[in-house]
Amino acid sequence: MLDLQRLRALHAISVHGTVGAAAAALGYTPSAVSQQIAKLERETRTVLLEREGRGVRLTPEAHQLVDTAKELLAIVERAEIALEERRGVPAGRVTIAAFASAARGLMPSVLADLAVRHPALDARLSEVDPHVSVDLVARGAVDMAVAHDWDIAPLSLPAGVEQATIGHDPCTLLVPEDHPFAGREAVRREDLVDQRWVCQPPGRVCHEWLVRTLRAVGHEPHIVHQADENPTLVALVAGGLGICVIPRLGRGPLPAGVAEVSLDPTPIRRLYALWRKGGARRPAIAETVRTLQQRWPHIASQPSR
Repeated sequence: MLDLQRLRALHAISVHGTVGAAAAALGYTPSAVSQQIAKLERETRTVLLEREGRGVRLTPEAHQLVDTAKELLAIVERAEIALEERRGVPAGRVTIAAFASAARGLMPSVLADLAVRHPALDARLSEVDPHVSVDLVARGAVDMAVAHDWDIAPLSLPAGVEQATIGHDPCTLLVPEDHPFAGREAVRREDLVDQRWVCQPPGRVCHEWLVRTLRAVGHEPHIVHQADENPTLVALVAGGLGICVIPRLGRGPLPAGVAEVSLDPTPIRRLYALWRKGGARRPAIAETVRTLQQRWPHIASQPSR
């Protein structure tokens, strides 16, 4: 008889692409996942993984087993939801994928709150970019995701994924303290031309917002430095190397040498909780969403978050 945990390991590899990523998602070591696959290969007398460069690829037989695993895991999930719904108490494991600034600025207080009020609930967090986390929810690799969108790039949900709004996160302009914008009450977008910018790389929403905004007023942004992480962008501004637009969530206190200025109109990033259709019947998911929404006003009201 096929072992469900071994099928779960194979399914995780198909979803995450590597043994290491599958292990991280399951909370195992890569060695433990490899052992599960080796046992499954012995049980089925079939080669399931083949070496490909530094990684692995699934054989046709493995893909067939993955389809079976999806069906079985869906049945198990429905049974778990029914039992938990009947008990009416948030319990069991809930896996949550959240983008970096939410993982830093929002999730610690949410997870701590859940741990105190619902000790039977085992909520586990992974930091994942939104364009990846939405797909992970749709494929059943995680139970929930905290994702975001901007007005210029609305969130597109695949079939079978539901959402609830958590809150709105305003973005502000950061400039060196000796910059002409420092001390102004607000800066209009038309004033942003001919500035030296530090920004996230192409493909990120902050970068897209900057390019679209300045092109709308007839200018191309002069981007002199690029970095993935917001703390790096803030450090570059503190060094007098440019200005940047950054959401407030997860940004943390500003260092010396940096001034914050409002933009008019203000760019808004919208935060959402996502789950698979019907998942909100689980008290664990419903309570996690409720806690996210209840904690947001407190987080949003903090001067440095």
